Parts: sequence; C-alpha cells; structure tokens
Amino acid sequence: MTEKTILTHEGYNKLVEELNFLKTKKRREVANQLEHARSLGDLRENAEYETAKEAKHQLEIRISNLEAKLSGAQIVDTRDLPTDKVYLGATVEIKNHGTSDKIVYTLVPQDEADFNQGKISITSPIGKGLLGKGVKEVVEIEVPAGRIKLEILKISRG
Repeated sequence: MTEKTILTHEGYNKLVEELNFLKTKKRREVANQLEHARSLGDLRENAEYETAKEAKHQLEIRISNLEAKLSGAQIVDTRDLPTDKVYLGATVEIKNHGTSDKIVYTLVPQDEADFNQGKISITSPIGKGLLGKGVKEVVEIEVPAGRIKLEILKISRG
C-alpha cells in the first residue's frame, strides 16, 4: 500500500524536477563513473569502482523513494483555504513574547520544510502549536530549547 504524502503544487513540481534530473543527467554521470572505474583494471581491489557502485546504489534508492512519494502524493491547493486560522500553506507573522522578535513562517508539508526560506513543517513543534489557531491567540509551545510563548499577529496565503 502506498503511503500518502501531502504536498503543495510547488512541492510536487520540485520533486518531479528532482526525479527527472536523477533519472537522466545523474544516472548518466554515475554510469560514466562506473565505466571509468571498470577501465582501471582489477575490480576486487578497486576503491573507485566500489565508490561508484555505492553512488549508483544510493541514487537508485533516492529515485525509488521519490517515485513512491509522487505516486502517493495528495496535492493540496492552499490558495482556497481560509485565512481566519492557521492551516497548511498559511504564512503567519508571530511575535515571540520572550524576545519580542517578530518572525514570519509559512507552514508546509514535512517534505517541503526549509528553515532558511522560512518554511516550517506542520509536524514541527511550532507548526503543530500554531495549527488551527487564529489572530491574537497566544500559544505556549514546547521546543528543544524550552517553552516559548508566541502570539499570532497576522495570517495570510502565499
């Protein structure tokens, strides 16, 4: 049974792009590395050959994982979701009561999380704590560094 993977359109397209790259260009690169390593002679004591074989193995695992994710993908159109509460795809401006810092996060599926781009997973402690909450609500969330108190200032859609 294929496991469901929730993705946005953007996340789905990104995975399709990566899969196409791996199946074409990357597979050719790895095949060329294997070919070169074979040409070096005795395969029993050929570290380059073993490295190339391992790279091929890892590549095929990644391709297989991507194909499984995409075949079980459930694409969510976040543009149609309401903005009165924090849901998947919401961009949320929050204030940390401990530091008075204002932070903006977009809540995304786990496979699309990228902290450097301000995209946090709905399964992360902060993501879970914000889900379903509305503007002006204050939530206390347990994070690895301790408990933090966050106030939701604004909710919008990308």
